[in-house]
Amino acid sequence: MIQTMKAEDIKNLNIAIVGAGYGGAAAAKALSLLGANVNVYEQASQMREVGAGIGLRPATMDRFNRWGIFDAIAKVSSPSDYFEILTASGEPILKDTWPEFGEQAHTYLIHRGDFIEALLGVLPKGMVHLGHKLEKIEEMDGRSVLSFTNGNTVEADLVVGADGIKSVVREQLFSDKGPVFSGEHAYRVVISADDAHGLVVDDNLRMYIGKGTKVYLLPLRHRNQVSFDITALNPDGTWAPKVSKESLLETVSGFDERIVNITRGLDMNTVNVRAVYDIDPVDSWHTDSVVLMGDAAHSMLHHQGQGANSAIEDAGALADALTQAATVKEALALFQATRKPVTDELQRISRQGWSEEEVNDVFPGQKPTSQKPASAPVTAEARA
Repeated sequence: MIQTMKAEDIKNLNIAIVGAGYGGAAAAKALSLLGANVNVYEQASQMREVGAGIGLRPATMDRFNRWGIFDAIAKVSSPSDYFEILTASGEPILKDTWPEFGEQAHTYLIHRGDFIEALLGVLPKGMVHLGHKLEKIEEMDGRSVLSFTNGNTVEADLVVGADGIKSVVREQLFSDKGPVFSGEHAYRVVISADDAHGLVVDDNLRMYIGKGTKVYLLPLRHRNQVSFDITALNPDGTWAPKVSKESLLETVSGFDERIVNITRGLDMNTVNVRAVYDIDPVDSWHTDSVVLMGDAAHSMLHHQGQGANSAIEDAGALADALTQAATVKEALALFQATRKPVTDELQRISRQGWSEEEVNDVFPGQKPTSQKPASAPVTAEARA
C-alpha cells in the first residue's frame, strides 16, 4: 500500500509562495484548499497586469471548476468555440476546435488584469503580502529561510518559487542561466471592438501569419474590446524596446487591410512593447523543500498560448502530488516527474520557427490525435 501524508500533516505545513502572478495565486488557492498554512510574498507594492488578453484552455477551466472558482473566472471572460489561422491576406490555413477536457469544451478569453484580479479575489484576506522582494533563500534541515529586501525573514516547510522568468529562487538554487532572447518583439494593445474595422464578429481567436510576422486578434467581447498582438522578427534584445508607428505599419505591410487600418489608428502610448524571451529547460525544479513552477521553471514563448495555462496546471499538479506522496520531498519529485516532460515539449514546440507550411506541425501542439481534423497531417508535435 502506498503511504501518503495524512491530512493533518498537510494542515501543519507552512508554505511560502514567492510571486503572486497566475502561478503563485493559483498555487495559493490549490494548496490552501488542502488546509495548509499558505502565505504569498510578492515584490510589487500593488498588483496590476498590463498587456493583453489570454485564452484559458478547457483543462484550465476544469481545474477552476474543481477548485470552486469557475464562475469567478467565467464572469469576466468570453467562451470561445474555436481558433483560426489565416495567411497575412486572410486566406484560411487551419480552423479547429479547442481540445476538450472533461465537460469543458471552450477556451475562455480574458484580459490579463481581470484574470489576476479574479484569482487574487478568491484567496483569503491577508494571504498575499505585497512589497516583499526576495533577496536570499537558504535551506536548513529540510526547511527554508527567505530574506526579503524590506528586512523581513520567513521560515517555511515548503517554498514555491513562482517568481517568473527572472526568478531569484531559480537563480540562487537551480540555474544561473538567464533568459534567452527569441529574436522577436511583441507589440500588444487592448482596443475597443469598435476600432477593429469589423474584424471582431464572434468570440474566436484568429491569427494571421506571413513574412515572419504573426498578428493575433483575441476578442474580449464581454468588455467590448479586442486584444491585438503583433509578434515580429527583430534583432534588438532590449527588454522594453522603443518602436514607432511607422515601423509597426511596415511590419504589417501586405496584411489584410483591416489589420493595417487598426495599426494606423493605434495610440502608441498604450502599446506594450517587449522583446520576447524564454528560458532553456532547467535540469531540476526541486530540492527537498523548494520547488519551481510556472515561468520560473519553464518560461516559454507565447506562440502556443500555454504560459498561463501551464502555470495553472503546475498549481494543480503540485497540490495533487502533496496528497499522493508520503513526504514533501517525495511530492516534489512526483510533481516534477508529472509536469516536466509536458513543459519541456511545450517549450520546444513554442521555439520552433513556423511558416504557413509548418503550421500543422506546431499548432496547437498539444491537441490529441483523436481531435485532429482528418484532413490535417498528424505529426509527432501534433500528437504531443
